[in-house]
Amino acid sequence: MKNGHTSDSDSARASSGRASRRPPRRERYSALQLVSKGLSGGDWPRVWEHRDLERRYDVVIIGGGLHGLATAYYLAAHHGIRNVAVLDKGYLGGGGSGRNTAILRSNYLTPEGVRFYDRSLKLYEDLAGELNFNVMFSQRGHLTLAHNDGALRTMRWRAEVNKLQGIDSEVIGPDEIKRLVPRLDTSDEARYPILGALYHPPGGIIRHDAVVWGYARAAGRLGVHLHQNTEVTGIDVQNGSVTGVRTNRGTIAAGTVVNCTAGWSTLISDMAGVDMPVTTSPLQAAVTEPVKPFLDTVVVSGTLHVYVSQTDRGELVFGASVDPFTSYSTRGSLEFVEGLASNVLKLMPSLSKMRLLRQWAGLCDMTPDYSPIMGATPVQGFFVDVGWGTYGFKAGPVAGEAMAEHIATDRVPEIIAPFGLDRFETGRLVGEKGAAAVGH
Repeated sequence: MKNGHTSDSDSARASSGRASRRPPRRERYSALQLVSKGLSGGDWPRVWEHRDLERRYDVVIIGGGLHGLATAYYLAAHHGIRNVAVLDKGYLGGGGSGRNTAILRSNYLTPEGVRFYDRSLKLYEDLAGELNFNVMFSQRGHLTLAHNDGALRTMRWRAEVNKLQGIDSEVIGPDEIKRLVPRLDTSDEARYPILGALYHPPGGIIRHDAVVWGYARAAGRLGVHLHQNTEVTGIDVQNGSVTGVRTNRGTIAAGTVVNCTAGWSTLISDMAGVDMPVTTSPLQAAVTEPVKPFLDTVVVSGTLHVYVSQTDRGELVFGASVDPFTSYSTRGSLEFVEGLASNVLKLMPSLSKMRLLRQWAGLCDMTPDYSPIMGATPVQGFFVDVGWGTYGFKAGPVAGEAMAEHIATDRVPEIIAPFGLDRFETGRLVGEKGAAAVGH
């Protein structure tokens, strides 16, 4: 690693370490043993090991969500860099990773975005085998509805961009939509008639907590230190280079610090003296009581600012666009629920008797072009993986893979080159609002 990360001799030691250090033996249980342990309340092995906070690490990652854990895992698994600490002021996965609706897709609008998210989708498809952890990925298809001629033109535009990148995506008509989702009102009498939809068969949903636990366990077994309840209070910079971080548990020296926080990203970057064009707004969601499965695809309406999917347990998960104001509040509002219920019933009137179970909110850090900020910053050794808005969970695997390569090799991977911080000075924006604003 360059930029003060690791010397040549250190790299040689890391290489030799890769050959000699193997992950601990995985615990395996038969079905009978699992039942026996569940009934007896026996001691289960910890998903990841608790370790003491050391005073120096090669890499410190701020943010114990999907992006931070994936970056740590790929640093260790692909590059042999295992003297890594992941810090979170709460518990792992307790921020945006635990407050999202875990919809996956790659049918974006720009060629850069399509390539990026498609790589992530392919990583997700193999993730259970990679991590030896069931992440419960259900590829059930993704529908983006068009209610007027303008929206239908945008869907056709996206479909052609997708096809040029080899993505399975096409515009379908009301009859095919009705076949896929019988509960949708596709009649001419609907308040918002459905003229067509962008259909993306590889899209689907996943268990967000399983993804977080899978990456955490895999990273921990490779030697990464995972520190919960460790709040970063400052970042030390000398002569334009990062030298460490200050926490509520003491100061840690490090030549590389990575900001993988969602919502709070500008506060962390400000500690290093790096300004970013990011605003933070709440994003609310809600879930209903469980019912017999009937919704096989994810349904999105940009016009109505609503999306809905059904979990494997039978609950309907609803969401909308971000709240129209900046805030760090994660409290739900009655106004959101009333508007959400009204719009959902315009699509599926038969859901009127279902009861709402709970609602919540997360924080979204939004950039002007609705694309992330990834890579190095003017402060040497300080990297950012932020600005994910409403679409960060889709990108977790590819973001971690690419950021790990960038940190380890000091080269910018082609797949994240368009998302550098400098694009806001040069004007090379990656405008994804047409596919990311409510697409989820």
